[in-house]
Amino acid sequence: MHFKIYMESIKKIYRKGLGPSSSHTMGPYAAARQFCEEHVSAASIRVTLYGSLAATGKGHHTDDAIVSGCSPQQVEIVWRPDIVKPFHTNGMYFEALDAQGNTTHDWTIYSVGGGALANETTHESVQHVYDMSTLKEILPYIESEGLTYWEYVQQCEDADIWDYLQDMWDTMQNTIEVGLHEEGVIAGGLHLRSKARQTYIRASSYKPSLQSRALVIAYALSTSERNAVGSTIVTAPTCGASGVLPAVLYHLKKSQNFSNMEILRAMATAGLFANVIKHNASISGAEVGCQGEVGSACVMAAVAATQLFGGSPQQIEYAAEMAMEHNLGLTCDPMCGLVQIPCIERNAMAALRALDINIYAMMSDGKHIISFDKVVRTMKRTGHDLPSLYKETALGGLALDE
Repeated sequence: MHFKIYMESIKKIYRKGLGPSSSHTMGPYAAARQFCEEHVSAASIRVTLYGSLAATGKGHHTDDAIVSGCSPQQVEIVWRPDIVKPFHTNGMYFEALDAQGNTTHDWTIYSVGGGALANETTHESVQHVYDMSTLKEILPYIESEGLTYWEYVQQCEDADIWDYLQDMWDTMQNTIEVGLHEEGVIAGGLHLRSKARQTYIRASSYKPSLQSRALVIAYALSTSERNAVGSTIVTAPTCGASGVLPAVLYHLKKSQNFSNMEILRAMATAGLFANVIKHNASISGAEVGCQGEVGSACVMAAVAATQLFGGSPQQIEYAAEMAMEHNLGLTCDPMCGLVQIPCIERNAMAALRALDINIYAMMSDGKHIISFDKVVRTMKRTGHDLPSLYKETALGGLALDE
């Protein structure tokens, strides 16, 4: 018997929270808060972190997030990067201890990307919203009904979806605007200076064609730098890739005067495509590398831009396919386990690439050989084939101290 598997709400793609990592800070914080609220009488809490979550947890402030989620209870953190659980590399084992140190309650949970939690059988607060989960299903349906992608989103989501997206968009804009006025060294030990403000200032001296691209870079750096210092951002679809979509949308709003509602509709379409990726592959850097994070964010920005410029459903799907295809194999190898190098710069490059992809897609008729569904399946296989060194463990690639 075949059971239909539904996609969740795009509200799970866009989450407001504190950086620097949706899977390493937002997810663990939520898990800690849930467990500790259920066991307030425990004498203390012990949390064992496994795999990637342990390997880069200190650089991502995972321990701080868990302690904050359990406050004021006493918390002991056990780091086990050498143990990778079969279900997902970001494993957490919570124990409630009595006064004698005996375990009274325990819980195994996984942070699976974008701030979401899951165990071997169920995902957190699952909302079965979309009865289609591939573009092979969605594209023929909207064409037959004369719909756009955002209208399909509107058809499936609750009535409050536009208010929700408005809140996310307001936060995205505020993050960019605050970040454009910040200066100094980003904490963490890499002595990396904030570059968003100086890039923004220098853009004013460029010719219009260069100024446009420089501003996109400044906007992407702004959000990514705010994320790196643990400020409030919106996952799109993760914290580590949170600078890409806002940069493109903010730039197009400023330069092309798109209306607020047009921006929200573009966010709805971007969320739908990210949802397909999340459902059929992964948006977790610890599971499939940065192709699942920045690659997915590039998809979101490319489809949003293509919709805003009047692209057809086929052209939008083509933009999505190109964005993921040209990020295939992208490794997640952060230096010192921090969401700084290469993450911040990579967000800016992905934003520029998304706009270039938009141009390419709009010059085509939307016809192409490789489908978006195929490239998503390929991304998943590629991610699983990547050695763990390149999946958010800070043990290989650019993370090596050479």
